[in-house]
Amino acid sequence: MGTIDFSKIKYDTGAASGREELAIDADLCVFGATSAGIAAAVQARRLGMSVVVVEFGRHLGGLTTGGLGATDIGNKAAIGGIAREFYGAVGSHYGSTEPDGTKWTFEPSVAKRIYESWLQAAEVPVYYNRRLRRVEKKGGRISRLLMEDGSSFGASVFIDASYEGDLMAGAGVEYRVGREANSEYKETLNGVHYGHPNHNFKAWVDPFVVPGKPDSGLIAGVADAPVLRQGDGDASVQAYNFRICLTNVPDNRIPFPEPPGYDPETYTLLARYIEAGVWDAMRLHKMMPNGKTDLNNFGAVSTDCIGGADKWPEGDAAARERLFQEHLRYNLGMLYFLGNDERVPEAIRREVSQWGLPADEYADSGRFTPQLYVREARRMVSDVVMTERHCRGYEVVDDSVGLAAYTMDSHNCRRLVIDGRCVNEGNVEVAVGSPYPISYRAIVPKGEQCVNLLVPVCLSASHIAFGSIRMEPVFMILGQSAASAAALALETGCAVQDVEYAKLRKRLLEDRQVLDWSK
Repeated sequence: MGTIDFSKIKYDTGAASGREELAIDADLCVFGATSAGIAAAVQARRLGMSVVVVEFGRHLGGLTTGGLGATDIGNKAAIGGIAREFYGAVGSHYGSTEPDGTKWTFEPSVAKRIYESWLQAAEVPVYYNRRLRRVEKKGGRISRLLMEDGSSFGASVFIDASYEGDLMAGAGVEYRVGREANSEYKETLNGVHYGHPNHNFKAWVDPFVVPGKPDSGLIAGVADAPVLRQGDGDASVQAYNFRICLTNVPDNRIPFPEPPGYDPETYTLLARYIEAGVWDAMRLHKMMPNGKTDLNNFGAVSTDCIGGADKWPEGDAAARERLFQEHLRYNLGMLYFLGNDERVPEAIRREVSQWGLPADEYADSGRFTPQLYVREARRMVSDVVMTERHCRGYEVVDDSVGLAAYTMDSHNCRRLVIDGRCVNEGNVEVAVGSPYPISYRAIVPKGEQCVNLLVPVCLSASHIAFGSIRMEPVFMILGQSAASAAALALETGCAVQDVEYAKLRKRLLEDRQVLDWSK
Protein backbone atom coordinates (compact mmCIF):
# COMPACT_ATOMS: atom_id res chain seq x y z
CA MET A 1 0.00 0.00 0.00
CA GLY A 2 2.93 2.33 0.63
CA THR A 3 4.02 4.70 3.35
CA ILE A 4 4.45 8.42 3.75
CA ASP A 5 7.86 9.57 2.49
CA PHE A 6 8.54 12.78 4.41
CA SER A 7 11.75 13.42 2.46
CA LYS A 8 9.61 14.20 -0.61
CA ILE A 9 7.09 16.52 1.07
CA LYS A 10 8.65 19.93 0.51
CA TYR A 11 7.92 23.45 -0.64
CA ASP A 12 11.44 24.00 -1.94
CA THR A 13 12.29 21.03 -4.14
CA GLY A 14 15.52 22.71 -5.20
CA ALA A 15 17.10 23.64 -8.49
CA ALA A 16 18.77 20.68 -10.16
CA SER A 17 22.52 21.10 -10.57
CA GLY A 18 24.28 20.65 -13.86
CA ARG A 19 21.29 21.80 -15.91
CA GLU A 20 22.01 23.46 -19.21
CA GLU A 21 21.51 27.22 -18.92
CA LEU A 22 18.41 27.85 -20.99
CA ALA A 23 17.37 31.14 -22.54
CA ILE A 24 13.70 30.81 -23.49
CA ASP A 25 11.66 33.45 -25.27
CA ALA A 26 7.92 33.53 -25.93
CA ASP A 27 5.09 35.95 -26.50
CA LEU A 28 3.79 35.31 -22.98
CA CYS A 29 5.55 34.09 -19.86
CA VAL A 30 3.27 32.78 -17.10
CA PHE A 31 4.93 32.71 -13.68
CA GLY A 32 3.25 30.09 -11.50
CA ALA A 33 1.67 26.79 -12.56
CA THR A 34 -1.42 27.40 -10.43
CA SER A 35 -4.97 26.98 -11.68
CA ALA A 36 -4.85 30.62 -12.83
CA GLY A 37 -1.56 30.04 -14.59
CA ILE A 38 -2.87 27.02 -16.46
CA ALA A 39 -6.04 28.83 -17.53
CA ALA A 40 -3.93 31.75 -18.74
CA ALA A 41 -1.57 29.50 -20.70
CA VAL A 42 -4.38 27.56 -22.37
CA GLN A 43 -6.23 30.74 -23.32
CA ALA A 44 -3.08 32.33 -24.73
CA ARG A 45 -2.42 29.33 -26.93
CA ARG A 46 -6.00 29.43 -28.20
CA LEU A 47 -5.35 33.01 -29.23
CA GLY A 48 -2.23 32.07 -31.14
CA MET A 49 0.43 33.19 -28.67
CA SER A 50 3.59 31.28 -27.87
CA VAL A 51 3.62 30.57 -24.13
CA VAL A 52 5.98 29.33 -21.47
CA VAL A 53 5.04 28.49 -17.85
CA VAL A 54 7.68 28.88 -15.15
CA GLU A 55 7.08 27.20 -11.78
CA PHE A 56 9.13 27.55 -8.58
CA GLY A 57 8.49 23.99 -7.42
CA ARG A 58 7.43 20.80 -9.12
CA HIS A 59 3.69 20.91 -8.42
CA LEU A 60 1.14 21.56 -11.16
CA GLY A 61 -2.29 23.07 -10.52
CA GLY A 62 -1.93 24.83 -7.18
CA LEU A 63 -4.76 24.19 -4.70
CA THR A 64 -7.07 22.70 -7.32
CA THR A 65 -4.78 19.67 -7.58
CA GLY A 66 -3.43 20.16 -4.07
CA GLY A 67 -6.36 18.86 -2.03
CA LEU A 68 -9.06 21.50 -2.50
CA GLY A 69 -11.39 19.06 -4.20
CA ALA A 70 -14.60 20.35 -2.64
CA THR A 71 -14.76 23.55 -4.65
CA ASP A 72 -15.55 26.76 -2.77
CA ILE A 73 -18.38 28.30 -4.79
CA GLY A 74 -20.43 31.42 -4.25
CA ASN A 75 -22.74 30.92 -7.25
CA LYS A 76 -22.13 28.35 -9.98
CA ALA A 77 -23.92 30.48 -12.56
CA ALA A 78 -21.25 33.17 -12.13
CA ILE A 79 -18.53 30.80 -13.36
CA GLY A 80 -17.87 30.67 -17.10
CA GLY A 81 -15.11 30.24 -19.64
CA ILE A 82 -12.20 27.89 -19.03
CA ALA A 83 -13.11 27.57 -15.36
CA ARG A 84 -16.46 26.05 -16.28
CA GLU A 85 -14.76 23.88 -18.90
CA PHE A 86 -12.64 22.44 -16.10
CA TYR A 87 -15.65 21.46 -14.00
CA GLY A 88 -17.23 20.07 -17.16
CA ALA A 89 -14.14 17.92 -17.71
CA VAL A 90 -14.43 16.72 -14.12
CA GLY A 91 -18.07 15.88 -14.80
CA SER A 92 -17.14 13.95 -17.93
CA HIS A 93 -14.60 11.92 -15.99
CA TYR A 94 -17.08 10.90 -13.30
CA GLY A 95 -20.20 10.73 -15.46
CA SER A 96 -21.98 13.72 -13.98
CA THR A 97 -25.77 13.64 -13.76
CA GLU A 98 -26.03 17.45 -13.58
CA PRO A 99 -27.99 19.02 -16.48
CA ASP A 100 -24.91 20.94 -17.62
CA GLY A 101 -22.56 18.00 -17.10
CA THR A 102 -20.40 19.70 -14.47
CA LYS A 103 -19.10 18.26 -11.22
CA TRP A 104 -17.59 20.34 -8.42
CA THR A 105 -16.00 17.71 -6.18
CA PHE A 106 -13.07 15.63 -7.38
CA GLU A 107 -9.92 13.75 -6.46
CA PRO A 108 -6.58 15.60 -6.69
CA SER A 109 -5.17 13.13 -9.22
CA VAL A 110 -8.17 13.60 -11.53
CA ALA A 111 -7.72 17.39 -11.53
CA LYS A 112 -4.03 16.98 -12.28
CA ARG A 113 -4.66 14.67 -15.22
CA ILE A 114 -7.11 17.16 -16.71
CA TYR A 115 -4.61 19.99 -16.44
CA GLU A 116 -1.79 17.85 -17.83
CA SER A 117 -3.91 16.85 -20.81
CA TRP A 118 -4.84 20.48 -21.48
CA LEU A 119 -1.23 21.65 -21.43
CA GLN A 120 -0.11 18.74 -23.58
CA ALA A 121 -2.85 19.38 -26.15
CA ALA A 122 -2.00 23.09 -26.22
CA GLU A 123 1.74 22.33 -26.44
CA VAL A 124 2.59 24.49 -23.45
CA PRO A 125 6.01 23.78 -21.89
CA VAL A 126 6.26 23.98 -18.11
CA TYR A 127 9.68 24.58 -16.55
CA TYR A 128 9.73 23.31 -12.97
CA ASN A 129 12.11 24.00 -10.07
CA ARG A 130 12.95 27.52 -11.24
CA ARG A 131 13.78 29.94 -8.45
CA LEU A 132 13.40 33.57 -9.41
CA ARG A 133 16.65 35.46 -8.77
CA ARG A 134 15.96 38.80 -10.42
CA VAL A 135 13.47 40.57 -12.66
CA GLU A 136 15.15 42.48 -15.48
CA LYS A 137 13.31 45.64 -16.55
CA LYS A 138 13.93 48.17 -19.29
CA GLY A 139 11.93 51.38 -19.53
CA GLY A 140 9.08 50.20 -17.32
CA ARG A 141 8.82 46.84 -19.09
CA ILE A 142 9.88 43.45 -17.81
CA SER A 143 12.33 41.99 -20.31
CA ARG A 144 13.54 38.78 -18.67
CA LEU A 145 13.19 36.64 -15.58
CA LEU A 146 16.63 35.53 -14.40
CA MET A 147 16.58 32.30 -12.42
CA GLU A 148 19.01 30.99 -9.82
CA ASP A 149 20.00 28.03 -11.99
CA GLY A 150 21.19 30.32 -14.77
CA SER A 151 18.14 29.93 -17.01
CA SER A 152 16.21 32.97 -18.17
CA PHE A 153 12.80 33.63 -19.67
CA GLY A 154 11.94 36.55 -21.90
CA ALA A 155 8.53 37.61 -23.21
CA SER A 156 6.53 40.53 -24.51
CA VAL A 157 3.98 40.15 -21.71
CA PHE A 158 4.17 38.47 -18.30
CA ILE A 159 1.48 37.12 -15.99
CA ASP A 160 2.18 36.58 -12.30
CA ALA A 161 -0.13 33.68 -11.42
CA SER A 162 1.67 32.75 -8.19
CA TYR A 163 -0.07 32.76 -4.83
CA GLU A 164 2.69 34.92 -3.34
CA GLY A 165 3.17 37.59 -6.02
CA ASP A 166 6.93 37.10 -6.21
CA LEU A 167 7.18 38.33 -9.81
CA MET A 168 5.02 41.34 -9.04
CA ALA A 169 7.23 42.26 -6.10
CA GLY A 170 10.42 41.67 -8.07
CA ALA A 171 9.15 44.00 -10.78
CA GLY A 172 8.79 46.86 -8.31
CA VAL A 173 5.00 46.92 -8.31
CA GLU A 174 3.33 48.38 -5.22
CA TYR A 175 1.71 45.88 -2.88
CA ARG A 176 0.84 45.33 0.74
CA VAL A 177 0.73 42.49 3.26
CA GLY A 178 -1.68 42.29 6.16
CA ARG A 179 -4.97 43.94 7.01
CA GLU A 180 -5.95 47.53 6.28
CA ALA A 181 -7.76 49.56 8.90
CA ASN A 182 -11.47 49.91 8.22
CA SER A 183 -10.95 53.65 7.90
CA GLU A 184 -8.60 53.32 4.88
CA TYR A 185 -11.27 52.28 2.37
CA LYS A 186 -14.38 53.06 4.45
CA GLU A 187 -15.04 49.38 5.21
CA THR A 188 -16.64 47.68 8.20
CA LEU A 189 -15.16 44.15 8.15
CA ASN A 190 -11.44 44.79 7.62
CA GLY A 191 -8.66 44.98 10.19
CA VAL A 192 -8.72 43.43 13.64
CA HIS A 193 -11.98 41.54 14.13
CA TYR A 194 -13.31 40.02 17.34
CA GLY A 195 -16.61 38.38 18.08
CA HIS A 196 -17.50 36.34 15.02
CA PRO A 197 -19.27 33.21 16.30
CA ASN A 198 -17.62 30.77 13.89
CA HIS A 199 -14.20 29.24 14.47
CA ASN A 200 -13.95 30.74 17.91
CA PHE A 201 -13.97 29.11 21.31
CA LYS A 202 -17.31 27.66 22.37
CA ALA A 203 -15.96 26.94 25.86
CA TRP A 204 -13.55 28.62 28.27
CA VAL A 205 -10.03 27.29 27.75
CA ASP A 206 -7.17 28.26 30.05
CA PRO A 207 -4.11 29.42 28.07
CA PHE A 208 -1.48 28.93 30.75
CA VAL A 209 0.95 26.02 31.17
CA VAL A 210 -0.26 25.69 34.75
CA PRO A 211 -3.97 26.51 34.60
CA GLY A 212 -4.74 29.73 36.41
CA LYS A 213 -1.05 30.66 36.72
CA PRO A 214 -0.04 33.39 34.22
CA ASP A 215 3.56 33.26 35.46
CA SER A 216 3.85 29.67 34.17
CA GLY A 217 3.78 30.92 30.57
CA LEU A 218 1.52 30.19 27.62
CA ILE A 219 0.83 26.80 26.10
CA ALA A 220 1.72 26.14 22.46
CA GLY A 221 -0.55 27.83 19.93
CA VAL A 222 -1.33 30.88 22.05
CA ALA A 223 0.55 34.12 21.43
CA ASP A 224 1.54 36.84 23.87
CA ALA A 225 -0.10 39.42 21.61
CA PRO A 226 -1.59 42.84 22.33
CA VAL A 227 -5.34 43.32 22.40
CA LEU A 228 -5.71 45.65 19.44
CA ARG A 229 -8.75 47.79 18.76
CA GLN A 230 -11.55 46.45 16.55
CA GLY A 231 -11.07 47.62 12.96
CA ASP A 232 -7.43 48.65 13.29
CA GLY A 233 -4.99 47.54 10.60
CA ASP A 234 -1.98 45.36 11.25
CA ALA A 235 0.53 43.10 9.49
CA SER A 236 -1.15 39.81 10.42
CA VAL A 237 -1.87 37.25 7.70
CA GLN A 238 -4.86 34.93 7.88
CA ALA A 239 -3.99 31.36 8.83
CA TYR A 240 -2.78 28.73 6.38
CA ASN A 241 -3.28 24.99 6.50
CA PHE A 242 -3.32 22.04 4.13
CA ARG A 243 -6.51 20.91 2.41
CA ILE A 244 -5.95 17.28 3.28
CA CYS A 245 -7.27 14.47 1.13
CA LEU A 246 -8.33 11.57 3.38
CA THR A 247 -9.97 8.22 2.81
CA ASN A 248 -11.89 5.69 4.89
CA VAL A 249 -11.46 2.87 2.34
CA PRO A 250 -9.36 0.26 4.18
CA ASP A 251 -7.57 -1.06 1.10
CA ASN A 252 -6.41 2.45 0.18
CA ARG A 253 -5.84 3.89 3.65
CA ILE A 254 -2.43 4.71 5.11
CA PRO A 255 -2.69 5.26 8.90
CA PHE A 256 -1.79 8.76 10.05
CA PRO A 257 1.98 8.72 10.63
CA GLU A 258 3.91 10.41 13.41
CA PRO A 259 5.63 13.31 11.61
CA PRO A 260 9.30 14.16 12.21
CA GLY A 261 9.69 16.46 15.20
CA TYR A 262 6.28 15.56 16.60
CA ASP A 263 5.67 16.96 20.09
CA PRO A 264 2.39 16.00 21.76
CA GLU A 265 2.54 19.15 23.91
CA THR A 266 1.79 21.12 20.74
CA TYR A 267 -1.78 19.83 21.09
CA THR A 268 -2.38 20.58 24.78
CA LEU A 269 -4.71 23.38 23.66
CA LEU A 270 -6.73 20.93 21.56
CA ALA A 271 -6.79 18.41 24.41
CA ARG A 272 -8.10 21.06 26.81
CA TYR A 273 -10.75 22.13 24.30
CA ILE A 274 -11.97 18.57 23.91
CA GLU A 275 -11.93 18.15 27.68
CA ALA A 276 -14.07 21.30 27.94
CA GLY A 277 -16.72 19.51 25.89
CA VAL A 278 -16.07 20.55 22.27
CA TRP A 279 -15.08 18.06 19.57
CA ASP A 280 -15.33 19.69 16.15
CA ALA A 281 -11.76 19.84 14.79
CA MET A 282 -12.60 17.51 11.87
CA ARG A 283 -16.16 18.63 11.25
CA LEU A 284 -15.46 20.35 7.91
CA HIS A 285 -14.84 17.06 6.14
CA LYS A 286 -16.45 17.10 2.70
CA MET A 287 -16.90 13.83 0.83
CA MET A 288 -15.55 13.48 -2.68
CA PRO A 289 -15.69 10.56 -5.12
CA ASN A 290 -14.23 7.12 -4.36
CA GLY A 291 -14.34 7.38 -0.59
CA LYS A 292 -12.08 10.42 -0.34
CA THR A 293 -12.58 13.72 1.43
CA ASP A 294 -11.31 17.29 1.50
CA LEU A 295 -10.52 18.09 5.15
CA ASN A 296 -10.44 21.79 6.00
CA ASN A 297 -10.18 23.78 9.20
CA PHE A 298 -13.21 23.96 11.47
CA GLY A 299 -13.67 25.40 14.94
CA ALA A 300 -11.39 27.16 17.38
CA VAL A 301 -8.59 24.58 17.27
CA SER A 302 -8.18 22.62 14.06
CA THR A 303 -5.83 22.46 11.07
CA ASP A 304 -5.34 26.24 10.75
CA CYS A 305 -1.91 27.16 12.09
CA ILE A 306 -3.02 30.49 13.52
CA GLY A 307 -0.22 33.04 13.60
CA GLY A 308 2.04 30.84 11.50
CA ALA A 309 1.62 32.60 8.14
CA ASP A 310 2.86 36.11 8.92
CA LYS A 311 6.38 35.59 7.54
CA TRP A 312 5.42 33.58 4.45
CA PRO A 313 4.58 36.36 1.94
CA GLU A 314 7.97 38.09 2.15
CA GLY A 315 9.98 34.99 3.04
CA ASP A 316 12.77 33.61 0.88
CA ALA A 317 12.88 29.95 -0.17
CA ALA A 318 14.58 28.84 3.06
CA ALA A 319 12.10 30.71 5.27
CA ARG A 320 9.13 29.32 3.36
CA GLU A 321 10.52 25.79 3.55
CA ARG A 322 10.82 26.14 7.32
CA LEU A 323 7.23 27.41 7.57
CA PHE A 324 6.00 24.70 5.20
CA GLN A 325 7.51 22.03 7.44
CA GLU A 326 6.01 23.67 10.53
CA HIS A 327 2.56 23.54 8.95
CA LEU A 328 3.11 19.95 7.79
CA ARG A 329 4.20 18.88 11.26
CA TYR A 330 1.27 20.70 12.86
CA ASN A 331 -1.39 19.32 10.49
CA LEU A 332 -0.24 15.70 10.34
CA GLY A 333 0.73 15.82 14.00
CA MET A 334 -2.80 16.87 14.90
CA LEU A 335 -4.27 13.87 13.09
CA TYR A 336 -1.74 11.54 14.71
CA PHE A 337 -2.47 13.06 18.13
CA LEU A 338 -6.23 12.65 17.74
CA GLY A 339 -5.85 9.02 16.78
CA ASN A 340 -3.25 7.99 19.34
CA ASP A 341 -2.85 10.23 22.38
CA GLU A 342 -4.42 8.92 25.58
CA ARG A 343 -5.57 12.42 26.51
CA VAL A 344 -8.08 12.09 23.66
CA PRO A 345 -11.24 10.15 24.59
CA GLU A 346 -11.27 6.63 23.18
CA ALA A 347 -14.43 7.25 21.14
CA ILE A 348 -12.74 10.13 19.31
CA ARG A 349 -9.58 8.09 18.75
CA ARG A 350 -11.67 5.33 17.17
CA GLU A 351 -13.53 7.84 15.00
CA VAL A 352 -10.32 9.46 13.76
CA SER A 353 -8.62 6.13 13.14
CA GLN A 354 -11.26 5.23 10.56
CA TRP A 355 -9.50 7.76 8.33
CA GLY A 356 -6.09 7.85 6.74
CA LEU A 357 -4.14 9.19 3.79
CA PRO A 358 -4.97 7.69 0.37
CA ALA A 359 -2.21 5.51 -1.03
CA ASP A 360 -3.15 6.38 -4.62
CA GLU A 361 -2.63 10.15 -4.36
CA TYR A 362 0.55 12.27 -4.55
CA ALA A 363 2.91 9.45 -5.43
CA ASP A 364 5.54 11.95 -6.58
CA SER A 365 5.47 13.96 -3.32
CA GLY A 366 5.55 11.31 -0.63
CA ARG A 367 1.76 10.66 -0.70
CA PHE A 368 0.90 14.02 0.81
CA THR A 369 0.01 17.27 -0.92
CA PRO A 370 2.97 19.52 -1.73
CA GLN A 371 0.69 22.59 -1.83
CA LEU A 372 0.25 24.65 1.31
CA TYR A 373 -3.02 26.59 1.37
CA VAL A 374 -1.60 30.09 0.95
CA ARG A 375 -4.90 31.85 1.47
CA GLU A 376 -3.45 35.31 1.13
CA ALA A 377 0.00 36.80 0.72
CA ARG A 378 0.90 39.98 -1.11
CA ARG A 379 -1.91 42.05 -2.63
CA MET A 380 -1.20 44.54 -5.40
CA VAL A 381 -2.17 48.19 -4.93
CA SER A 382 -3.29 49.57 -8.29
CA ASP A 383 -5.52 52.31 -9.67
CA VAL A 384 -8.60 50.36 -8.58
CA VAL A 385 -8.63 48.51 -5.26
CA MET A 386 -11.51 46.08 -4.86
CA THR A 387 -13.11 46.65 -1.44
CA GLU A 388 -16.03 45.62 0.72
CA ARG A 389 -18.10 48.27 -1.05
CA HIS A 390 -17.70 46.37 -4.33
CA CYS A 391 -18.54 43.08 -2.65
CA ARG A 392 -21.77 44.53 -1.26
CA GLY A 393 -22.73 46.14 -4.56
CA TYR A 394 -22.46 49.71 -3.26
CA GLU A 395 -19.89 50.45 -5.97
CA VAL A 396 -19.95 48.68 -9.35
CA VAL A 397 -17.02 48.76 -11.76
CA ASP A 398 -17.58 49.23 -15.49
CA ASP A 399 -14.67 47.11 -16.78
CA SER A 400 -15.56 43.62 -15.57
CA VAL A 401 -13.21 40.72 -16.33
CA GLY A 402 -15.14 38.19 -14.25
CA LEU A 403 -17.46 37.80 -11.30
CA ALA A 404 -16.83 36.89 -7.68
CA ALA A 405 -19.61 35.60 -5.47
CA TYR A 406 -18.17 33.95 -2.35
CA THR A 407 -18.69 35.17 1.20
CA MET A 408 -16.32 37.87 2.47
CA ASP A 409 -14.17 35.35 4.24
CA SER A 410 -11.13 35.67 6.46
CA HIS A 411 -9.71 32.92 8.62
CA ASN A 412 -8.35 33.79 12.03
CA CYS A 413 -5.13 35.76 12.16
CA ARG A 414 -4.22 35.67 15.85
CA ARG A 415 -4.88 33.63 19.00
CA LEU A 416 -4.34 35.58 22.18
CA VAL A 417 -5.32 35.90 25.83
CA ILE A 418 -8.16 38.14 26.95
CA ASP A 419 -9.42 38.06 30.54
CA GLY A 420 -7.49 34.87 31.25
CA ARG A 421 -8.91 32.76 28.41
CA CYS A 422 -8.06 31.85 24.83
CA VAL A 423 -9.60 34.02 22.10
CA ASN A 424 -9.26 33.71 18.31
CA GLU A 425 -9.24 36.96 16.34
CA GLY A 426 -9.69 37.67 12.65
CA ASN A 427 -12.43 35.33 11.45
CA VAL A 428 -15.05 36.95 9.22
CA GLU A 429 -17.82 35.25 7.21
CA VAL A 430 -20.33 37.68 5.73
CA ALA A 431 -22.27 36.86 2.57
CA VAL A 432 -22.31 39.16 -0.43
CA GLY A 433 -25.68 40.17 -1.84
CA SER A 434 -25.08 38.76 -5.31
CA PRO A 435 -22.20 38.07 -7.71
CA TYR A 436 -20.26 41.26 -8.44
CA PRO A 437 -17.79 42.29 -11.16
CA ILE A 438 -14.01 42.46 -10.73
CA SER A 439 -12.30 45.40 -12.42
CA TYR A 440 -9.73 44.94 -15.17
CA ARG A 441 -7.81 47.77 -13.52
CA ALA A 442 -7.47 45.57 -10.41
CA ILE A 443 -5.37 42.98 -12.30
CA VAL A 444 -2.93 45.44 -13.92
CA PRO A 445 -0.36 47.54 -12.03
CA LYS A 446 -0.22 51.31 -12.05
CA GLY A 447 1.12 52.37 -15.44
CA GLU A 448 4.20 54.09 -14.05
CA GLN A 449 5.29 50.87 -12.33
CA CYS A 450 5.11 48.22 -15.08
CA VAL A 451 3.40 48.20 -18.49
CA ASN A 452 3.57 44.52 -19.48
CA LEU A 453 2.51 42.62 -16.35
CA LEU A 454 -0.89 41.23 -15.33
CA VAL A 455 -1.65 39.90 -11.84
CA PRO A 456 -4.80 37.73 -11.68
CA VAL A 457 -4.11 36.10 -8.28
CA CYS A 458 -2.44 38.69 -6.02
CA LEU A 459 -4.73 41.32 -7.50
CA SER A 460 -5.47 44.78 -6.16
CA ALA A 461 -7.95 44.24 -3.33
CA SER A 462 -8.32 45.00 0.34
CA HIS A 463 -7.90 42.15 2.76
CA ILE A 464 -11.61 41.58 3.23
CA ALA A 465 -12.49 41.89 -0.47
CA PHE A 466 -9.67 39.52 -1.36
CA GLY A 467 -11.29 37.06 1.05
CA SER A 468 -14.32 36.95 -1.25
CA ILE A 469 -12.40 36.91 -4.53
CA ARG A 470 -9.69 34.36 -3.65
CA MET A 471 -11.45 31.19 -4.82
CA GLU A 472 -9.94 28.77 -7.32
CA PRO A 473 -12.72 29.13 -9.95
CA VAL A 474 -12.29 32.92 -9.84
CA PHE A 475 -8.53 32.61 -10.20
CA MET A 476 -9.09 30.54 -13.35
CA ILE A 477 -11.54 33.17 -14.63
CA LEU A 478 -9.07 35.99 -14.00
CA GLY A 479 -6.18 33.99 -15.46
CA GLN A 480 -8.10 33.52 -18.70
CA SER A 481 -9.06 37.20 -18.80
CA ALA A 482 -5.46 38.24 -18.17
CA ALA A 483 -4.29 36.13 -21.12
CA SER A 484 -6.94 37.65 -23.37
CA ALA A 485 -5.76 41.12 -22.38
CA ALA A 486 -2.15 40.08 -22.98
CA ALA A 487 -3.04 38.98 -26.50
CA LEU A 488 -4.66 42.35 -27.25
CA ALA A 489 -1.69 44.25 -25.82
CA LEU A 490 0.66 42.20 -28.01
CA GLU A 491 -1.52 42.63 -31.08
CA THR A 492 -1.74 46.42 -30.79
CA GLY A 493 1.67 47.02 -29.24
CA CYS A 494 0.21 48.89 -26.27
CA ALA A 495 0.71 48.79 -22.52
CA VAL A 496 -1.63 46.45 -20.65
CA GLN A 497 -3.15 49.53 -19.01
CA ASP A 498 -4.13 50.84 -22.44
CA VAL A 499 -5.93 47.75 -23.75
CA GLU A 500 -9.26 48.87 -25.19
CA TYR A 501 -11.85 47.45 -22.82
CA ALA A 502 -14.59 47.15 -25.46
CA LYS A 503 -12.39 44.78 -27.46
CA LEU A 504 -11.41 42.83 -24.36
CA ARG A 505 -15.04 42.49 -23.29
CA LYS A 506 -16.02 41.23 -26.73
CA ARG A 507 -13.28 38.59 -26.59
CA LEU A 508 -14.25 37.45 -23.11
CA LEU A 509 -17.93 37.12 -23.98
CA GLU A 510 -17.05 35.15 -27.11
CA ASP A 511 -15.13 32.79 -24.82
CA ARG A 512 -18.21 32.36 -22.59
CA GLN A 513 -16.93 34.35 -19.66
CA VAL A 514 -19.66 35.71 -17.35
CA LEU A 515 -19.10 39.43 -16.84
CA ASP A 516 -22.39 40.82 -15.55
CA TRP A 517 -25.08 39.78 -13.12
CA SER A 518 -28.74 40.68 -13.32
CA LYS A 519 -30.90 40.15 -10.26
